[in-house]
Amino acid sequence: MGTAISEDQLYALRFPVGEFKVPKHISKEQLQEWIADIRNFSSEVRTLVEELSDAQLDLTYRPGGWTIRQVVHHCADSHMNSVARFKLALTENHPTIRPYNESAWAELSDSLGPVEMALDLLESLHCRWVYLLDRLTDEELTKTFYHPANDVSTTLAETIGTYAWHCRHHLGHVRLALSVG
Repeated sequence: MGTAISEDQLYALRFPVGEFKVPKHISKEQLQEWIADIRNFSSEVRTLVEELSDAQLDLTYRPGGWTIRQVVHHCADSHMNSVARFKLALTENHPTIRPYNESAWAELSDSLGPVEMALDLLESLHCRWVYLLDRLTDEELTKTFYHPANDVSTTLAETIGTYAWHCRHHLGHVRLALSVG
């Protein structure tokens, strides 16, 4: 019989770096820090997982949570969607983006496949994404999109912060799974 996990412990496992909070003012320095998080993510996650066995890749960071393998594949899925959202916001006037069922995607067969596929995709995708992010103008950073599932409009500057957090968040999940495995 296992030990029950408290709500606080479960929260800490779900959000190892806390929840993202949009600052009232996003400085150039803050944007550069966030872009650096996105820039470094693919190499950081590769370093953490590329030498893991299949058994290790199938460790979870919390009861009912995704495996390390699913987390890495989820990041590839999520970040592909994010790049598309950036491009929509840059080329359309306040577009409504299409949400997707992250949990269902994490159960698809490609999310259970070799982690190398997701690592290679993340490396290429982040290289191209950061190239775009580094060249956004002040005006482009204020462009927005609407997320109907969350009923919120978001600027590209805020979205950079969200995805920098997303990178740190899931690196935290991988580290947690490895620490309890």
